[in-house]
Amino acid sequence: MTHRPYVLLSVAVSVDGYIDDASPERLKLSNAADFDRVDQVRAESDAILIGAQTLRRDNPRLLVDSADRRAARIAAGKPEYPLKIAVSARGDLDPELRFWHHGGDKLVYTTHAGAAKLGDRLAGLAQVVPLGADIDLGALLDDLGRRGIARLMVEGGTRIHTQFLAADLADELQMAVAPIVVGHAAAPRFLGPASYPARRMHLADVTRIGDIALLRYLPRKSEEQTDIQFMRRAIELARLCPPSPTAFSVGAVIVADGLEISTGYSRETDEKVHAEESALDKLDADDPRLARATIYSTLEPCSQRATATRLPCTDRILRAGIPRVVIAWREPTTFVTNCVGVEQLRQHGVEVVELPELAQEAMSMNRHLDLS
Repeated sequence: MTHRPYVLLSVAVSVDGYIDDASPERLKLSNAADFDRVDQVRAESDAILIGAQTLRRDNPRLLVDSADRRAARIAAGKPEYPLKIAVSARGDLDPELRFWHHGGDKLVYTTHAGAAKLGDRLAGLAQVVPLGADIDLGALLDDLGRRGIARLMVEGGTRIHTQFLAADLADELQMAVAPIVVGHAAAPRFLGPASYPARRMHLADVTRIGDIALLRYLPRKSEEQTDIQFMRRAIELARLCPPSPTAFSVGAVIVADGLEISTGYSRETDEKVHAEESALDKLDADDPRLARATIYSTLEPCSQRATATRLPCTDRILRAGIPRVVIAWREPTTFVTNCVGVEQLRQHGVEVVELPELAQEAMSMNRHLDLS
């Protein structure tokens, strides 16, 4: 089975969402450190794609500039440069553009009408691939998958970014926000009007690069990726637990609508409190988000407590009405003979997901205990 490539959109924008101004000269939004970061992203990609309008306006070479990064690609058995891809529906591309005369292989996706124009014009410069009467980005990605392209970097412009996001074909968006206000009505924006997927993107990371803020979004993050991300957050919380010779160190995160709404960890407020208990205590019992929430716990929720006055975490989760629980490892017999938290939750219709690939990481702060 052929897999489509991972699609990463890369863009630098002004604070007010423009990718350029209206002057004849290209507006440099990124700083030197961010340009170097983009060079690294290019070096890690199998192909780089750009739209015809940006190609004509900016006349870029679209290369990996670092000799060391190119050498690393060759050492890894890759071409010196990523495959360079242009997309043009009409086929109005000048063969004198720098894009065609630098770097390695080039590819042009176009329509049947565009191919009729480009066949002779780009002979010896690029392979021309017609996709039909219109540009179908899904078909484009299928073709790249058949060519062995696993990672595609998309560098714009407005129309291309708009089409990828509107078609729900982007796996990642890296947006560098520059401390500049453009404000020109005629200047190009990052995105144009379109019917986009009606959901929130997931903010995976925020990085400061000098005066640039790099935002990393995952537009269509899978449930599995989401579970791993929030479990790692719970593991971070577990590392905050005051150590104890008589209790586990556990972290818990409650998530609703893709957002973290509460956290807790063992012994956060007193020596007896459990992670799930601590997280739930920070929310109102009738909080409507609980009915659509997931609770992430590094350890199976307890089904019995040493202190009779405290309700087991399994019962607390059931009482809160949380429909989904994700754990990294099941409770061993260190302190209880038989924990049946998972079984009780499932008996009451709660979905329980286990992430055994993170079990060792979740156990790491409990190595001083008998985990047999």
